[in-house]
Amino acid sequence: MEKKKVGIVTPEERDEIQKLFKRHSGLTDLAKIISVENVELYEKVVNDLGETNTTFQDWWNKKGEKYKWESAENGRWQINFETCEIYLVTP
Repeated sequence: MEKKKVGIVTPEERDEIQKLFKRHSGLTDLAKIISVENVELYEKVVNDLGETNTTFQDWWNKKGEKYKWESAENGRWQINFETCEIYLVTP
């Protein structure tokens, strides 16, 4: 796997994606332990997870366009939360 620095975001932008990342992680963990028998709660978590995924991907798309980050087929961007640096990770 190759990793190349392609940009940087502001601390405010970093905070936005970090919040979404933490929310996504929490909802994913919650979805794993909720009993499917609790239909109402399970559906709420799954819906929230879907909305969070969409918002998460929108953030990456908008920042990638704004900053004109390099991209690659089968590649993905990754952030270093400490430095606000953006990396292109390719297989």
